Amino acid sequence: MMTKQNHYKSVREIILLSMILAPLIPFIIVFGIGYYYFTTSLQTSTVASLKRIVEDHRQMIDSFLAERKSDLDFVIHAYNFEDLIHPEKLNEVFELMQKMSNVYIDLGVFDEAGVHVAYHGPYKLKSQNYKDTDWFKKVMEKGYYLSDIFLGFRQVPHFVIAVAREENGKKWVIRATIDSFVFNDLVKKVRIGKTGEAYILNTDGVLQTDRRSGGNLMAKPSESLSIPESKLDVQTFNQKNERGETFFYATTWLKNKDWLLVVRLEEVDAFSYLHTAFYLIIMTVIIGGMAVIILAVYLTNHILRHLTETDAEKEQLNQQLIRASRLAELGEMAAGFAHEINNPLQIIRTEQSLIEMIFSEMEDNGEFKPSESLAELQDSMDQIKLQIERCAGITQAILKFGRQSEPVFKHIDLRRFIPEIIRMIEKKASVQGIDIIRELEEETPPIHGYPGQLQQVALNLLNNAMDAIVEKHGSQGGKLHIITGLDAEKRFAVIMVRDNGTGISPDNLKKIFSPFFTTKPVGRGTGLGLSVCYGIINHMGGTMQVNSQEGMGTTFTIRLPMAI
Repeated sequence: MMTKQNHYKSVREIILLSMILAPLIPFIIVFGIGYYYFTTSLQTSTVASLKRIVEDHRQMIDSFLAERKSDLDFVIHAYNFEDLIHPEKLNEVFELMQKMSNVYIDLGVFDEAGVHVAYHGPYKLKSQNYKDTDWFKKVMEKGYYLSDIFLGFRQVPHFVIAVAREENGKKWVIRATIDSFVFNDLVKKVRIGKTGEAYILNTDGVLQTDRRSGGNLMAKPSESLSIPESKLDVQTFNQKNERGETFFYATTWLKNKDWLLVVRLEEVDAFSYLHTAFYLIIMTVIIGGMAVIILAVYLTNHILRHLTETDAEKEQLNQQLIRASRLAELGEMAAGFAHEINNPLQIIRTEQSLIEMIFSEMEDNGEFKPSESLAELQDSMDQIKLQIERCAGITQAILKFGRQSEPVFKHIDLRRFIPEIIRMIEKKASVQGIDIIRELEEETPPIHGYPGQLQQVALNLLNNAMDAIVEKHGSQGGKLHIITGLDAEKRFAVIMVRDNGTGISPDNLKKIFSPFFTTKPVGRGTGLGLSVCYGIINHMGGTMQVNSQEGMGTTFTIRLPMAI
């Protein structure tokens, strides 16, 4: 037993492992490849999208600065120095520029000595000398200058755009101060995710706009960035801050100024879809893997159970074949015994007949006087004759049942055939306390069939019924009905065997005609009876049906074509 259990355990492990690994390995490989290409594609798409945003923002800022330079170019070439140093004219020009864009705070005119000769704005800057300031030197040198954020005389962070013009052999400059708040809002307009922000750094890494995450104008951020070498490309990279948080950066230089536009957002925010996809894929892999494992366990158990049942059925079949073989041998032996017993019975019958003849002669000759003893002797002789006839009938029935001959289709009168079969089991029924109730209707028609095989069917049904009755009632209360008649359509002869035994469960009722199926314990049933009976009746052109209620009893109904 332990060896078979170990065998089943080994088979279970092999099947289970195969059913898990066979689908799971390709499943994981496919998901791994899919995840790699999906995440790579999504990451590339995210980076490309961020690059486009940075490039668009750069173009917007470059356009803003280029438009301010164009405004000053228009003014300095549309008016001469003498016109603009008059306050009324300068005010008129400033108002015109304000109509074009409200980003201007003030407007000033400078001579070649750096003196602020005319000014329109909120500060008192007229007559201030800017000869030694960097912005003035550079605009006089290059003709155009866009400053970084600086304090200047006003001690307020601002930046200026200045344009120089040479007129009558002298250079003069017009300068406008740009509203830092408007420019700040322009730069900070970028909104990417929850943590995205944009700001500008100069070549020294000083903030030219403030940051939403913290960082004032003209201050250096806590982190130092790698400065891209190319003036055209957008550079992307990941970098951690002092708190260990990883940010995704996209940087590019502005075309019209040595300012670095920086767009950054937290890496988790930048690749939120990627992380969501990752978690979904992990969940899918886990759920899919669990489904594979659960299905594999279920199928393995199902296969192993089926294998165990098949082995059990095979073992049961072997045992049943052995018992069937023993029964066949026993049948042959019984036939032999009946044949051997029949010879002494013939001698006993002859001797009994001789004794009867002698008694009759002696009685006729008056050698016996009538007496009570003589009457008892005569009764004993009659009983001996009766028992000899009975033994002869039993041996003939055994020989008929066990005879190995080709079945012959014969005319069978059920009203005579059924009582012969009942006589074979009535003694057993009497011992077990079972009442046999016969209901053989006068209308019962004869049939054509195989008498030996029909006898086998009837005996099997009767023996099964008696077993079920004894199991429920013991030796009292059992009732066995044998009914014959004609069906409602008057086409078939009907034989019914009804008992008040244990009945058959619904599950077993579905399998009752299956070969080798039996509910009897080992040694008491071959499992061949009902399946063979069903085949015999079917071969004779009839049908066999069963109706049963568990705990109430069972009725088998045989319908056979009546003889024409």
